[in-house]
Amino acid sequence: MGALYMIIGTLVALGVLVTFHEYGHFWVARRCGVKVLRFSVGFGRPLVRWHDRHGTEFVIAAIPLGGYVKMLDEREGDVPSALLSQTFNRKTVRQRFAIVSAGPLANFLLALVFFWVLAMLGSEQVRPVVGAVEVGSLADRAGLLPGQEIIEINGKPTAGWSEVNLQLIRRLGESGSLEMLVRANGDQPQQLQLELKDWLKGAEEPDPIGSLGIRPWRPAIAPIVAQLDPDGPAQSAGVRLGDRLVSLDGNRLSEWQEVIDRVRPLGGQTVLLQVERDAQVIDVPLTLAERGEGEKRWGYLGAGVAGGEWPAEMLRNVSHGPVEAVGEGIRRTWSMSVLTLDSLKKMLFGELSVKNLSGPITIAKVAGASAQSGAGDFLNFLAYLSISLGVLNLLPIPVLDGGHLLFYLVEWVRGRPLSDKVQGWGVQIGISLVVGVMLLALVNDLGRL
Repeated sequence: MGALYMIIGTLVALGVLVTFHEYGHFWVARRCGVKVLRFSVGFGRPLVRWHDRHGTEFVIAAIPLGGYVKMLDEREGDVPSALLSQTFNRKTVRQRFAIVSAGPLANFLLALVFFWVLAMLGSEQVRPVVGAVEVGSLADRAGLLPGQEIIEINGKPTAGWSEVNLQLIRRLGESGSLEMLVRANGDQPQQLQLELKDWLKGAEEPDPIGSLGIRPWRPAIAPIVAQLDPDGPAQSAGVRLGDRLVSLDGNRLSEWQEVIDRVRPLGGQTVLLQVERDAQVIDVPLTLAERGEGEKRWGYLGAGVAGGEWPAEMLRNVSHGPVEAVGEGIRRTWSMSVLTLDSLKKMLFGELSVKNLSGPITIAKVAGASAQSGAGDFLNFLAYLSISLGVLNLLPIPVLDGGHLLFYLVEWVRGRPLSDKVQGWGVQIGISLVVGVMLLALVNDLGRL
């Protein structure tokens, strides 16, 4: 079932985003008087095709990894004299700039619409209340205490843990003060300062919240096994569904978080697990598996529990009216666009590991997981992906939309276009860069598998 969601989610995501991107080019080209020969969603052999009254061929092709809008252009073949006024290459710099930039701008507009819908639908968020603070950590040195709620980071409100994580991600690889406004129940807000120094610089799998020494508050869950990995150590050793974990190497286990804390540092070691089954305590010796890579390896038991019930006072509903939601949509679109661009800059300067770059496999997995989670999560994923597509296409790399825009800016400044030879060199360099980045992202994907 998960594979089906992944396939359908990926096809829908690519279909919607690519179609809207190319429609941006198409719509502005038509209004600038350019004749559009073909509008294709996908590449390769056409599966479906039709023509409109203007003679434009619309195609849905077999390989759903992109699309294109083919316009009438003298550089691609002979054009009848009666149609010269409708060629792309004869339009003004301003018109060509508008046509090319319309694709990425359409992606930003689509993200804004998705965020607007999500803001009106609202969401239930867990209040960012601190459950525990690691002794000696950055949060501990700053004075953060269990039971305090994080209400702002660097002046930005944090309604839930996702907002906390988002504000922390902005500071990855940086040095300086991180300002945190916290409040315990009934107390006045308190300003804390956490001093960062090359914080998580180059980390391959950064955990912003955990690296500060913060553990979010969660309801206590009894260590009663409700899930078993068929290939995990627990199943192999004879642990059964419904077993209550009593102790690990003599250490009592009263809640599931204690199980996690004791298992994590013991990867690869043989331990004695005691379980309660049918009013009897049974000894279960087993060897814990390991997960992760290098120094970031942790113990793995292969068992899970059912989710606990959250108290009503720990949850808040966040929603907006239709007009207010427009502002929220604009804010989130701008915020995520800046974050995406900033992350690319940090990768370029080594502040953020290039291991964080994701390719088609990761995108497909996230598409499937978000589609399976529900319409809200899938819309959120589409919005983020649409912004990424818009930002990446605006990078000043020849062969991308941003590269063409760069050529047009140079033409506007010089009063004449760059020579075909120079533009050809630029395109070759651009193709090499894009292929290199795609291969790197694919290698990262395969490494995650």
